[in-house]
Amino acid sequence: MDWKKTLATVAPTIATALGGPLAGTAIGFLSQWLLGTEEGTEDQLSKLISTANPETLLKLKEADQAFQVKMKELDINLEQIREGGVASARAMQVATKDKAPGRLAGLVTLGFFGLLALLAFREVPIRSQEALLIMLGSLGTGFGQILQFYFGSSKGSEAKTEILRQTMANSK
Repeated sequence: MDWKKTLATVAPTIATALGGPLAGTAIGFLSQWLLGTEEGTEDQLSKLISTANPETLLKLKEADQAFQVKMKELDINLEQIREGGVASARAMQVATKDKAPGRLAGLVTLGFFGLLALLAFREVPIRSQEALLIMLGSLGTGFGQILQFYFGSSKGSEAKTEILRQTMANSK
């Protein structure tokens, strides 16, 4: 079981921090919360989380809530940091006019839909099914990231909707 997928499901705020510049802080916080020391390693955490029992999952949920509070106290907005990274990547793409990201996006898209069609319309040998499903999952994740890069995220859309809602409520 992939411990980061479990973490993303149970403790999404900490998982978001792991994917950015606050990864060390998130590992230290999680280590302190689950292992009782900030000196725990990512390997120790991965073993603990991949074999998590309900008690550990509850601790993870509590750690995520405490991490949210800590981030608010420090005035750190993880979504803003993540979106800033995407924005700078988009700006670099515009400035350099590099064709590699577009080509890579095309290959991932073709691979995703090609493999999906293969699995839907062809008989695949049993010994190959698991590997192809893993590949499909990876390509699906990549395809989602491509859509987010080129068309933006739904988080930004949700935030805009909420701002409009608040503005309309205040103007009444």
